[in-house]
Amino acid sequence: MNPMALMKLMQMKNKFSEDHPKFVAFLKMLFSRPIEEGTVLEVTIIRPGEAPVTANMKVNQSDLEMFEELKNLNPNQG
Repeated sequence: MNPMALMKLMQMKNKFSEDHPKFVAFLKMLFSRPIEEGTVLEVTIIRPGEAPVTANMKVNQSDLEMFEELKNLNPNQG
Protein backbone atom coordinates (compact mmCIF):
# COMPACT_ATOMS: atom_id res chain seq x y z
CA MET A 1 0.00 0.00 0.00
CA ASN A 2 1.16 3.53 -0.78
CA PRO A 3 2.74 4.98 2.42
CA MET A 4 1.10 8.39 1.84
CA ALA A 5 -2.32 6.78 1.39
CA LEU A 6 -1.75 4.74 4.54
CA MET A 7 -0.76 7.87 6.48
CA LYS A 8 -3.90 9.67 5.27
CA LEU A 9 -6.06 6.70 6.22
CA MET A 10 -4.54 6.60 9.71
CA GLN A 11 -5.18 10.35 10.14
CA MET A 12 -8.81 9.81 9.10
CA LYS A 13 -9.12 6.89 11.55
CA ASN A 14 -7.72 9.06 14.36
CA LYS A 15 -10.18 11.86 13.54
CA PHE A 16 -13.07 9.35 13.49
CA SER A 17 -11.97 8.03 16.90
CA GLU A 18 -11.77 11.57 18.25
CA ASP A 19 -15.23 12.47 16.88
CA HIS A 20 -16.98 9.24 17.96
CA PRO A 21 -15.26 7.83 21.09
CA LYS A 22 -18.33 5.93 22.36
CA PHE A 23 -18.80 4.16 19.01
CA VAL A 24 -15.10 3.25 18.86
CA ALA A 25 -15.30 1.88 22.43
CA PHE A 26 -18.37 -0.15 21.40
CA LEU A 27 -16.50 -1.62 18.42
CA LYS A 28 -13.47 -2.47 20.57
CA MET A 29 -15.74 -4.25 23.07
CA LEU A 30 -17.59 -6.02 20.27
CA PHE A 31 -14.42 -7.25 18.57
CA SER A 32 -12.57 -8.08 21.81
CA ARG A 33 -13.62 -11.66 21.16
CA PRO A 34 -13.91 -13.39 17.79
CA ILE A 35 -17.06 -13.16 15.71
CA GLU A 36 -18.33 -16.69 15.14
CA GLU A 37 -20.01 -18.20 12.11
CA GLY A 38 -23.77 -17.85 12.57
CA THR A 39 -23.50 -14.50 14.39
CA VAL A 40 -26.08 -12.00 13.12
CA LEU A 41 -24.90 -8.44 12.48
CA GLU A 42 -27.64 -5.81 12.26
CA VAL A 43 -27.40 -2.16 11.27
CA THR A 44 -30.07 0.53 11.49
CA ILE A 45 -29.71 3.83 9.64
CA ILE A 46 -31.84 6.74 10.87
CA ARG A 47 -31.73 9.81 8.62
CA PRO A 48 -33.28 13.07 9.81
CA GLY A 49 -36.95 13.17 8.90
CA GLU A 50 -37.02 9.61 7.54
CA ALA A 51 -38.13 6.25 8.89
CA PRO A 52 -35.36 3.95 10.16
CA VAL A 53 -34.02 1.36 7.71
CA THR A 54 -32.57 -1.87 9.12
CA ALA A 55 -30.61 -4.68 7.47
CA ASN A 56 -28.87 -7.72 8.88
CA MET A 57 -26.63 -10.56 7.80
CA LYS A 58 -25.68 -13.93 9.22
CA VAL A 59 -21.89 -14.31 9.24
CA ASN A 60 -20.60 -17.24 7.18
CA GLN A 61 -17.12 -18.73 6.73
CA SER A 62 -16.17 -16.54 3.76
CA ASP A 63 -17.14 -13.44 5.78
CA LEU A 64 -14.81 -14.59 8.56
CA GLU A 65 -11.99 -14.99 6.04
CA MET A 66 -12.59 -11.46 4.72
CA PHE A 67 -12.67 -10.03 8.28
CA GLU A 68 -9.31 -11.72 8.94
CA GLU A 69 -7.78 -10.21 5.79
CA LEU A 70 -9.09 -6.76 6.74
CA LYS A 71 -7.67 -7.17 10.22
CA ASN A 72 -4.27 -7.92 8.68
CA LEU A 73 -4.33 -4.51 6.97
CA ASN A 74 -4.09 -2.76 10.36
CA PRO A 75 -0.47 -1.59 10.74
CA ASN A 76 -0.90 -1.33 14.55
CA GLN A 77 -1.83 -5.00 14.83
CA GLY A 78 0.70 -7.62 15.69
